[in-house]
Amino acid sequence: MNKVAISLCTGLEDPEKVTVAFLVAVGAVEQGREVRMFLTKEAVRLALAGHAQAIACEGCPPLAGLLERYAAAGGTFLVCPICLDARHIDRSSFLPNAEAGGTVQLWAWIGEDSAVTFSY
Repeated sequence: MNKVAISLCTGLEDPEKVTVAFLVAVGAVEQGREVRMFLTKEAVRLALAGHAQAIACEGCPPLAGLLERYAAAGGTFLVCPICLDARHIDRSSFLPNAEAGGTVQLWAWIGEDSAVTFSY
């Protein structure tokens, strides 16, 4: 299994959970796996340039650095369009590795392959 799908519905209201999700994502993508994070609810804001500015706890890596590593290794975001619209979020400020899409696009990406999944 080379694909990893990570569902993240938590934003900066719980930075420790977000950090754990990104540590898992960075670990997978830096090992050469295809990783797509499906962002829903408040997590959709993480796909916005400049938003992920937090350090979850003492000793935790800065979230901005994890996002940079994730992007540099080829990780992508699929951002729930319903959640975006509900929050009146402008897609023009998306990070370069983010695109709006829902479950149909997520399943199309997985295709006939198997995928390891994580949910936060």
